[in-house]
Amino acid sequence: MVKINVLQHAPSAHLPQRPGDPTPTSRNLDPLMHPFARARERTRALNAAKMERMFAKPFIAALEGHVDAVEAMARKPDTLDIVASGSWDGGLIVHDVSRRTKVFQNDQAHKGKVSDVCFGQEGRLLSCGVDRNIKLWNTESSFDDDESGAGPSQRKPASIFPGKSAFNSIDHHRYDPLFATGSNLVQVWDETKSAAVSNLTLPTSTETVTAVRFNLSEASVLASIGSDRSFTLYDIRTGKAERRIIMQMRSNALSWSPTFPTSVLLASEDHNLYTFDIRSLNTPTQIYKGHVAAVMSCDWSPTGLEFVSGGWDRTVRIWKEGHGSAPEVYHTKRMQRVMSTVYTGDARFVLSGSDDGNVRIWKAHASDKLGIITARERAAIEYRETLKSRWKADSEVNKISRVRHLPKPVYKAAQLKRTMLEAQRVKEERRRKHTRAGEDKPKAQRKKVVIAEQS
Repeated sequence: MVKINVLQHAPSAHLPQRPGDPTPTSRNLDPLMHPFARARERTRALNAAKMERMFAKPFIAALEGHVDAVEAMARKPDTLDIVASGSWDGGLIVHDVSRRTKVFQNDQAHKGKVSDVCFGQEGRLLSCGVDRNIKLWNTESSFDDDESGAGPSQRKPASIFPGKSAFNSIDHHRYDPLFATGSNLVQVWDETKSAAVSNLTLPTSTETVTAVRFNLSEASVLASIGSDRSFTLYDIRTGKAERRIIMQMRSNALSWSPTFPTSVLLASEDHNLYTFDIRSLNTPTQIYKGHVAAVMSCDWSPTGLEFVSGGWDRTVRIWKEGHGSAPEVYHTKRMQRVMSTVYTGDARFVLSGSDDGNVRIWKAHASDKLGIITARERAAIEYRETLKSRWKADSEVNKISRVRHLPKPVYKAAQLKRTMLEAQRVKEERRRKHTRAGEDKPKAQRKKVVIAEQS
């Protein structure tokens, strides 16, 4: 009689737990059994980095409707896909990004350009322009429900707030029916009153305020930037300017971080972006270098981990917070100077408005797949991301992940800029070398950004 021993294995260890799951594989991790495991893994990391660049097709669609430069864009709070845009032709459009349709449109909202737009309470839209008017629009009703019977280009605003000078910026309070505007002074308005409630500008100020933004956490704190290179913090409860700094170059846009209330992002005329902690405004916390012309707009991702910027160099760039270089660069042959940028509410897409009158939709991550992703695909994507992260110190993997194709004018301008900065550094080095020791000490770049601070 022969005795036979049968090996039994649990089926759960060898079969997928759910339909569609990858089949479990058994691996012997003994390094002596796999002498070429490291070489194979590096090859897979290299292929993963190459595949990411091969499938990087960020451009999705262009939303038409404007016939001039799109300078103002705003995302509707608590929604994922509703974005408003205002143009130099005086037109206003509210886009549904997911359906690529227009929710609201008025081709003659303002006489002259629309300077800025923002959403208020109950989904209403506020717009301001160079015609010295602020207009409150009800965008909830569709074209068919308009009681006046007028077409989309003749719809009337719910309220009009006249001003004394052209408005450059507007922003709504997060909770109260208040909004702030920037012109030759900073004013706070109440939606129920036709005149401004208070003026916040310093008596000695001669600036033209180019942007105002309420803090997302402490809603009574208001920030503004001006043409005199200033960045100012106000408290609307006291009606005073609390702190003020003068920078080396003027700023064109500002954006508050959604996850870190004391962090503010400034887009500067000197081709850089700066993040400041408002508790210590004498130096920026980080400098972001990459643009080769003035940065015209910036906006934080709702996650607070990334932000987008658009510049005079006709590129859109997506930065990781804390990484001052090597951003993702988006461009097309037909896109002109980028005047406005904004993230969608789910942080998956970015919208840009440019001089050519188009609102373009981009992926926030260039190689992301749109549509349904199966469990097997998700596992493969996560494995490739882990490989790239593990091998990011490898020179070849790092180069493929880091290098971006640039248009020839941008590439040449970047070369020229590097040459000029190097010449400036050599000049300062020689000047220090030929002066008395200790008289001219080298100064870090972040120490040169802020010229003066007032409190």
